[in-house]
Amino acid sequence: MNPNLEIDNIDLKILSLLMEDANMPYTEIAKRVYVSGGTVHVRMKKMEEMGIVTGAQLKIDHSKLGYDIIAFLGIYLEKSSMYHEVASQLSNIPEIVSIHYTTGMYGIFAKVICKDTKHLRAVLHDKIQKVQGIQRTETSIVLEESVERSVKLEI
Repeated sequence: MNPNLEIDNIDLKILSLLMEDANMPYTEIAKRVYVSGGTVHVRMKKMEEMGIVTGAQLKIDHSKLGYDIIAFLGIYLEKSSMYHEVASQLSNIPEIVSIHYTTGMYGIFAKVICKDTKHLRAVLHDKIQKVQGIQRTETSIVLEESVERSVKLEI
């Protein structure tokens, strides 16, 4: 690794502040970390080049847009070697918001967001169950989400 591309406590503090509030201006971050705004900009660019920062996301309360069902799917694969092929097909289903290759009972664990149970049933039956390589699925509907956050960085 290029020695100029190592992270230090200032980088970790910048990341921690942005994980709390991704809209925080670089000037505010600079004040809190006691560096210049230009330094924050340069360090963020460096962390993007290193692949530590891969983008930013907009957090949406889907329920306020009529999407009231969140479900997790445990997906059994016909063969574990089919993961990439199945994941590629699943990624084309817009209701699937995350796909994870896992150990344990399931080959894949996926998060799905739907409008209601009828919509979920249609997604399961008309889309997911038709993906080649899926043996069967188990669905768990989320009743309440209490915590969603990034891991707290040790500084």
